[in-house]
Amino acid sequence: FSYIKIAEGCNHHCTFCIIPSLRGPLVSRPIGSVVREASNLVKSGVKELLVIAQDTAAYGQDVKYKLDFIGGRAVKTNIKVLFEELGKLGVWVRPHYMYPYASVDEIVPLMAEGKILPYLDVPFQHAHPRILKAMKRPGSEYNMERINAWRAICPDITIRSTFITGFPGETEEEFQYLLDFLKEARLNRVGCFAYSPVEGAAANDLPGALPESVRVERRERFMEVQSEISKELLREKVGKTIKVLVDEAPDEDGIATARSSADAPDIDGLVFIEGNPDVKPGDFVDVKVTDSSDYDLFAEVVKEP
Repeated sequence: FSYIKIAEGCNHHCTFCIIPSLRGPLVSRPIGSVVREASNLVKSGVKELLVIAQDTAAYGQDVKYKLDFIGGRAVKTNIKVLFEELGKLGVWVRPHYMYPYASVDEIVPLMAEGKILPYLDVPFQHAHPRILKAMKRPGSEYNMERINAWRAICPDITIRSTFITGFPGETEEEFQYLLDFLKEARLNRVGCFAYSPVEGAAANDLPGALPESVRVERRERFMEVQSEISKELLREKVGKTIKVLVDEAPDEDGIATARSSADAPDIDGLVFIEGNPDVKPGDFVDVKVTDSSDYDLFAEVVKEP
């Protein structure tokens, strides 16, 4: 796989990104440059493109969506057009790090049409409106409505997110609000961090700093809830046939490592293909899910009739 940088100067270790740096001002790369680089990666054998930026959904805002050229065609520099073009390359295209703006709603239909992977990485960070405001993060009490709308358009969508527990001033009631949101949202992939002061961060000056023990304890409670949700969602996949991308050839025990469309490399779950399958890295294969754990699936290659 290759990360797609859609901006110059990104300090994330990746191959391809659309907005420069994961911190600082947003400076969108020309859409023609991004698509050309993606096309060259595909020609070199890349099977999956991970599109990432400081805020991928904001792509093009800083340049007022100006026109650029792709193969002699004038196109706007915006996220929908970018994913439409990348979706023509015949490989997996996986969106990452998209705040819940209206532009996200525009690309979900592309997922339903099979043009890009039905996968959204949306860093909600929290659910309580007061905490989100204190974090200076986009999002509101309407996030649940947006999640339901995305699922109505694309029922197979996988939603990944990250959250922070123990932000300065977070009350037990506000934390419970977050847990209630988690239970209702039933997100597929979730990461959680206990709040930790960062040098120079404005949050360091906020009142109500919580003891580390409280921050960590809330993270553990949060992940206990999510573990059960993940376990239940993966159990529903047992018996189904899914397409996977092989990452590692069979090991000495005859088990190959792969990922489904629901699994981004390094951060999500894995699909372990048992039975010493005749596969190699880079292969797309259909497998039948035979078992599941909290975060991973176990499967066998579907035999030709």
